[in-house]
Amino acid sequence: MTLVIGTDEAGYGPNLGPLVVAATAWRLTGHPATADGAFAAVTAAAGNAGSSPLWADSKTIHRSGTGFAALERGVHAALALVDDEPVCDWPRLAATVGAIGPAARAAQGWAGLDSLPLPRAADPQACAAASAAARIALESTGLELLGIACRALYPQEFNQLLDRGLNKADILSQTTLDLAAEIAARFGPDDTLVWCDRHGGRKGYGALVARHFSLPLVQPIEETAARSAYTAPAARLTVEFCVGGEARIPVALASMAAKYVRELAMEAFNALWGERVPGLAPTAGYPVDAKRWWTAAAGAITAAGIPADDLWRRA
Repeated sequence: MTLVIGTDEAGYGPNLGPLVVAATAWRLTGHPATADGAFAAVTAAAGNAGSSPLWADSKTIHRSGTGFAALERGVHAALALVDDEPVCDWPRLAATVGAIGPAARAAQGWAGLDSLPLPRAADPQACAAASAAARIALESTGLELLGIACRALYPQEFNQLLDRGLNKADILSQTTLDLAAEIAARFGPDDTLVWCDRHGGRKGYGALVARHFSLPLVQPIEETAARSAYTAPAARLTVEFCVGGEARIPVALASMAAKYVRELAMEAFNALWGERVPGLAPTAGYPVDAKRWWTAAAGAITAAGIPADDLWRRA
Protein backbone atom coordinates (compact mmCIF):
# COMPACT_ATOMS: atom_id res chain seq x y z
CA MET A 1 0.00 0.00 0.00
CA THR A 2 1.18 3.51 -0.82
CA LEU A 3 -0.04 6.85 0.47
CA VAL A 4 0.23 9.60 -2.15
CA ILE A 5 -0.09 13.24 -1.09
CA GLY A 6 -0.32 16.07 -3.61
CA THR A 7 0.01 19.73 -2.63
CA ASP A 8 -0.37 23.12 -4.28
CA GLU A 9 -1.41 26.70 -3.50
CA ALA A 10 -3.54 29.57 -4.74
CA GLY A 11 -3.07 33.24 -3.96
CA TYR A 12 0.71 33.35 -3.57
CA GLY A 13 1.04 36.64 -5.45
CA PRO A 14 -1.92 38.83 -4.38
CA ASN A 15 -1.93 41.54 -1.71
CA LEU A 16 -5.62 41.02 -0.90
CA GLY A 17 -7.23 37.76 0.13
CA PRO A 18 -5.86 34.59 1.66
CA LEU A 19 -2.97 32.42 0.61
CA VAL A 20 -4.58 28.97 0.43
CA VAL A 21 -2.51 25.79 0.54
CA ALA A 22 -4.26 22.51 -0.22
CA ALA A 23 -3.34 18.85 -0.12
CA THR A 24 -5.03 15.71 -1.39
CA ALA A 25 -4.46 12.24 0.06
CA TRP A 26 -4.79 9.01 -1.94
CA ARG A 27 -4.25 5.33 -1.18
CA LEU A 28 -2.75 3.13 -3.90
CA THR A 29 -2.91 -0.65 -3.63
CA GLY A 30 0.53 -1.00 -5.11
CA HIS A 31 4.22 -0.09 -4.87
CA PRO A 32 5.25 3.60 -4.99
CA ALA A 33 6.89 3.00 -8.37
CA THR A 34 3.44 2.27 -9.87
CA ALA A 35 1.84 5.56 -8.73
CA ASP A 36 2.45 7.62 -11.86
CA GLY A 37 1.07 4.87 -14.08
CA ALA A 38 -2.02 4.44 -11.92
CA PHE A 39 -2.88 8.14 -12.03
CA ALA A 40 -2.20 8.31 -15.76
CA ALA A 41 -4.72 5.49 -16.22
CA VAL A 42 -7.30 7.47 -14.24
CA THR A 43 -6.72 10.49 -16.47
CA ALA A 44 -7.29 8.33 -19.54
CA ALA A 45 -10.39 6.65 -18.11
CA ALA A 46 -12.21 9.60 -16.51
CA GLY A 47 -10.08 12.63 -17.07
CA ASN A 48 -12.61 14.35 -19.27
CA ALA A 49 -16.17 15.22 -18.33
CA GLY A 50 -17.90 17.56 -20.74
CA SER A 51 -15.77 20.22 -22.38
CA SER A 52 -12.83 20.31 -19.96
CA PRO A 53 -10.79 17.90 -17.84
CA LEU A 54 -12.31 16.92 -14.51
CA TRP A 55 -9.05 17.36 -12.58
CA ALA A 56 -6.25 19.48 -14.02
CA ASP A 57 -4.16 22.51 -13.13
CA SER A 58 -6.58 25.17 -11.86
CA LYS A 59 -4.98 27.73 -14.19
CA THR A 60 -6.03 25.55 -17.13
CA ILE A 61 -9.60 25.09 -15.96
CA HIS A 62 -10.24 28.55 -14.48
CA ARG A 63 -8.95 31.16 -16.92
CA SER A 64 -9.47 34.89 -16.47
CA GLY A 65 -12.68 34.56 -14.51
CA THR A 66 -14.20 31.98 -16.82
CA GLY A 67 -14.55 28.30 -16.14
CA PHE A 68 -15.65 28.65 -12.53
CA ALA A 69 -18.36 26.03 -13.08
CA ALA A 70 -15.75 23.56 -14.35
CA LEU A 71 -13.50 24.30 -11.38
CA GLU A 72 -16.41 23.82 -9.01
CA ARG A 73 -17.54 20.63 -10.75
CA GLY A 74 -14.13 19.03 -10.30
CA VAL A 75 -13.86 20.02 -6.64
CA HIS A 76 -17.39 18.92 -5.75
CA ALA A 77 -16.95 15.63 -7.63
CA ALA A 78 -13.91 14.99 -5.44
CA LEU A 79 -15.66 16.10 -2.26
CA ALA A 80 -18.42 13.57 -2.93
CA LEU A 81 -15.78 10.84 -2.87
CA VAL A 82 -14.69 11.72 0.67
CA ASP A 83 -17.87 13.11 2.30
CA ASP A 84 -21.18 11.26 2.40
CA GLU A 85 -23.02 14.48 3.27
CA PRO A 86 -23.50 16.89 0.33
CA VAL A 87 -21.33 20.00 0.53
CA CYS A 88 -24.09 22.57 0.17
CA ASP A 89 -22.61 25.59 1.96
CA TRP A 90 -19.36 27.09 3.23
CA PRO A 91 -19.58 25.70 6.79
CA ARG A 92 -19.85 22.17 5.38
CA LEU A 93 -16.98 22.82 2.96
CA ALA A 94 -14.85 24.21 5.78
CA ALA A 95 -15.63 21.17 7.92
CA THR A 96 -14.71 18.81 5.09
CA VAL A 97 -11.42 20.40 4.03
CA GLY A 98 -10.42 22.20 7.22
CA ALA A 99 -10.42 25.66 5.66
CA ILE A 100 -10.34 28.53 8.11
CA GLY A 101 -13.88 29.79 8.58
CA PRO A 102 -14.95 33.43 8.69
CA ALA A 103 -15.96 33.72 12.34
CA ALA A 104 -12.64 35.10 13.54
CA ARG A 105 -12.29 37.25 10.42
CA ALA A 106 -15.60 39.12 10.47
CA ALA A 107 -14.16 42.17 12.22
CA GLN A 108 -11.35 42.32 9.67
CA GLY A 109 -13.68 42.40 6.68
CA TRP A 110 -14.05 38.73 5.78
CA ALA A 111 -17.71 38.25 6.76
CA GLY A 112 -20.24 36.67 4.45
CA LEU A 113 -18.85 33.22 3.74
CA ASP A 114 -21.37 31.41 5.94
CA SER A 115 -24.21 32.70 3.77
CA LEU A 116 -22.80 31.29 0.50
CA PRO A 117 -24.82 28.32 -0.77
CA LEU A 118 -22.82 25.77 -2.76
CA PRO A 119 -22.27 24.93 -5.52
CA ARG A 120 -22.34 28.44 -6.95
CA ALA A 121 -22.29 27.72 -10.70
CA ALA A 122 -21.91 23.98 -11.29
CA ASP A 123 -24.91 21.71 -11.77
CA PRO A 124 -25.16 19.41 -8.70
CA GLN A 125 -26.29 16.53 -10.91
CA ALA A 126 -23.29 17.01 -13.18
CA CYS A 127 -21.03 16.97 -10.10
CA ALA A 128 -22.62 13.73 -8.90
CA ALA A 129 -22.30 12.11 -12.33
CA ALA A 130 -18.64 13.14 -12.59
CA SER A 131 -17.98 11.79 -9.10
CA ALA A 132 -19.55 8.44 -9.96
CA ALA A 133 -17.44 8.14 -13.11
CA ALA A 134 -14.30 9.10 -11.20
CA ARG A 135 -15.03 6.51 -8.50
CA ILE A 136 -15.23 3.74 -11.11
CA ALA A 137 -11.99 4.87 -12.74
CA LEU A 138 -10.17 5.07 -9.41
CA GLU A 139 -11.35 1.64 -8.28
CA SER A 140 -10.26 0.10 -11.58
CA THR A 141 -6.70 1.32 -11.02
CA GLY A 142 -6.43 0.53 -7.32
CA LEU A 143 -6.75 4.12 -6.12
CA GLU A 144 -8.90 5.76 -3.45
CA LEU A 145 -9.21 9.45 -2.62
CA LEU A 146 -8.92 9.61 1.17
CA GLY A 147 -9.31 13.32 1.81
CA ILE A 148 -8.77 16.94 0.86
CA ALA A 149 -7.31 19.48 3.29
CA CYS A 150 -6.82 23.25 3.03
CA ARG A 151 -5.09 25.89 5.10
CA ALA A 152 -6.09 29.51 4.45
CA LEU A 153 -3.68 32.18 5.68
CA TYR A 154 -5.50 35.52 5.77
CA PRO A 155 -3.50 38.79 5.71
CA GLN A 156 -3.36 39.28 9.48
CA GLU A 157 -1.81 35.85 10.09
CA PHE A 158 0.41 36.09 7.02
CA ASN A 159 1.81 39.45 8.16
CA GLN A 160 2.43 38.10 11.66
CA LEU A 161 4.57 35.36 10.15
CA LEU A 162 6.53 37.99 8.22
CA ASP A 163 7.11 39.84 11.49
CA ARG A 164 8.57 36.65 12.96
CA GLY A 165 11.30 36.70 10.31
CA LEU A 166 9.85 34.44 7.62
CA ASN A 167 9.69 35.53 3.99
CA LYS A 168 6.90 34.67 1.56
CA ALA A 169 8.63 31.54 0.25
CA ASP A 170 9.29 30.36 3.81
CA ILE A 171 5.60 30.76 4.67
CA LEU A 172 4.52 28.74 1.64
CA SER A 173 6.99 25.91 2.27
CA GLN A 174 6.27 25.80 6.00
CA THR A 175 2.50 25.66 5.50
CA THR A 176 2.78 23.08 2.72
CA LEU A 177 5.08 20.69 4.55
CA ASP A 178 3.24 21.00 7.85
CA LEU A 179 0.01 20.09 6.07
CA ALA A 180 1.64 17.16 4.26
CA ALA A 181 3.17 15.89 7.50
CA GLU A 182 -0.19 16.05 9.27
CA ILE A 183 -1.80 14.01 6.51
CA ALA A 184 1.03 11.46 6.48
CA ALA A 185 0.67 10.99 10.25
CA ARG A 186 -3.09 10.62 9.93
CA PHE A 187 -3.16 8.05 7.12
CA GLY A 188 0.22 6.28 7.59
CA PRO A 189 2.22 4.13 8.08
CA ASP A 190 2.24 3.11 4.41
CA ASP A 191 5.06 3.95 2.03
CA THR A 192 4.45 7.64 1.39
CA LEU A 193 4.98 9.81 -1.68
CA VAL A 194 4.58 13.58 -1.35
CA TRP A 195 4.28 15.44 -4.64
CA CYS A 196 4.55 19.24 -4.57
CA ASP A 197 4.61 21.89 -7.23
CA ARG A 198 7.92 23.80 -7.21
CA HIS A 199 7.97 26.71 -4.73
CA GLY A 200 9.20 29.64 -6.78
CA GLY A 201 12.94 29.54 -7.43
CA ARG A 202 13.84 27.47 -4.38
CA LYS A 203 15.92 24.41 -5.23
CA GLY A 204 16.94 22.99 -1.84
CA TYR A 205 14.27 21.56 0.46
CA GLY A 206 16.13 18.85 2.38
CA ALA A 207 16.41 20.70 5.68
CA LEU A 208 12.76 21.76 5.47
CA VAL A 209 11.59 18.20 4.85
CA ALA A 210 13.62 16.93 7.81
CA ARG A 211 12.28 19.65 10.10
CA HIS A 212 8.59 19.43 9.25
CA PHE A 213 8.49 15.62 9.16
CA SER A 214 10.64 15.40 12.33
CA LEU A 215 13.26 13.24 10.63
CA PRO A 216 16.90 12.94 11.71
CA LEU A 217 18.13 12.16 8.20
CA VAL A 218 16.86 13.09 4.75
CA GLN A 219 18.86 12.09 1.69
CA PRO A 220 18.71 14.12 -1.54
CA ILE A 221 17.89 12.12 -4.66
CA GLU A 222 18.11 15.00 -7.12
CA GLU A 223 18.28 18.80 -7.01
CA THR A 224 17.97 20.27 -10.51
CA ALA A 225 16.21 23.19 -12.14
CA ALA A 226 13.18 20.98 -12.82
CA ARG A 227 13.02 18.62 -9.84
CA SER A 228 14.13 18.41 -6.23
CA ALA A 229 13.55 15.01 -4.61
CA TYR A 230 14.38 13.55 -1.20
CA THR A 231 14.06 10.24 0.57
CA ALA A 232 13.98 9.11 4.17
CA PRO A 233 14.23 5.31 3.92
CA ALA A 234 13.66 4.73 7.63
CA ALA A 235 10.34 6.60 7.38
CA ARG A 236 9.46 5.07 3.98
CA LEU A 237 9.02 8.62 2.68
CA THR A 238 9.82 10.30 -0.64
CA VAL A 239 9.15 14.00 -1.22
CA GLU A 240 9.35 15.67 -4.63
CA PHE A 241 9.10 19.30 -5.75
CA CYS A 242 8.64 19.46 -9.52
CA VAL A 243 8.17 22.18 -12.10
CA GLY A 244 4.80 21.49 -13.72
CA GLY A 245 3.75 19.27 -10.83
CA GLU A 246 0.09 19.95 -11.65
CA ALA A 247 0.36 17.40 -14.44
CA ARG A 248 -0.16 14.78 -11.71
CA ILE A 249 -3.75 14.38 -10.52
CA PRO A 250 -3.00 14.66 -6.77
CA VAL A 251 -1.30 18.04 -7.29
CA ALA A 252 -3.86 19.17 -9.86
CA LEU A 253 -6.78 18.51 -7.51
CA ALA A 254 -4.93 20.29 -4.69
CA SER A 255 -4.47 23.24 -7.05
CA MET A 256 -8.20 23.25 -7.81
CA ALA A 257 -9.25 22.97 -4.17
CA ALA A 258 -6.97 25.83 -3.15
CA LYS A 259 -8.24 28.00 -6.01
CA TYR A 260 -11.86 27.19 -5.18
CA VAL A 261 -11.52 28.12 -1.50
CA ARG A 262 -9.76 31.35 -2.42
CA GLU A 263 -12.37 32.26 -5.06
CA LEU A 264 -15.16 31.81 -2.52
CA ALA A 265 -13.30 33.93 0.03
CA MET A 266 -12.84 36.70 -2.54
CA GLU A 267 -16.50 36.51 -3.58
CA ALA A 268 -17.56 37.11 0.03
CA PHE A 269 -14.92 39.84 0.42
CA ASN A 270 -16.05 41.71 -2.69
CA ALA A 271 -19.73 41.41 -1.74
CA LEU A 272 -19.08 42.83 1.73
CA TRP A 273 -17.00 45.79 0.55
CA GLY A 274 -19.29 46.41 -2.40
CA GLU A 275 -22.07 47.06 0.10
CA ARG A 276 -19.86 49.43 2.09
CA VAL A 277 -18.59 51.34 -0.97
CA PRO A 278 -21.31 51.72 -3.64
CA GLY A 279 -19.89 51.27 -7.12
CA LEU A 280 -16.68 49.64 -5.89
CA ALA A 281 -15.49 47.23 -8.59
CA PRO A 282 -14.52 43.77 -7.33
CA THR A 283 -10.90 42.69 -7.24
CA ALA A 284 -8.97 39.45 -7.48
CA GLY A 285 -6.38 40.98 -5.16
CA TYR A 286 -3.33 41.04 -7.44
CA PRO A 287 -0.91 43.95 -6.90
CA VAL A 288 -1.90 46.52 -9.55
CA ASP A 289 -5.65 46.11 -9.14
CA ALA A 290 -5.30 45.74 -5.36
CA LYS A 291 -3.84 49.25 -5.23
CA ARG A 292 -6.82 50.53 -7.23
CA TRP A 293 -9.20 48.78 -4.84
CA TRP A 294 -7.38 50.07 -1.77
CA THR A 295 -7.52 53.67 -2.95
CA ALA A 296 -11.25 53.42 -3.66
CA ALA A 297 -12.03 51.68 -0.35
CA ALA A 298 -9.67 53.70 1.88
CA GLY A 299 -12.40 55.82 3.43
CA ALA A 300 -14.55 52.81 4.32
CA ILE A 301 -11.56 50.95 5.76
CA THR A 302 -10.71 53.91 7.99
CA ALA A 303 -14.34 54.33 9.04
CA ALA A 304 -14.52 50.66 10.00
CA GLY A 305 -11.38 51.01 12.11
CA ILE A 306 -9.69 48.05 10.43
CA PRO A 307 -5.86 48.00 10.64
CA ALA A 308 -4.13 47.81 7.27
CA ASP A 309 -2.35 44.59 8.25
CA ASP A 310 -5.70 42.85 8.68
CA LEU A 311 -6.56 43.38 5.00
CA TRP A 312 -3.31 43.96 3.09
CA ARG A 313 -0.66 41.25 2.74
CA ARG A 314 2.67 43.03 2.79
CA ALA A 315 4.53 40.60 0.58
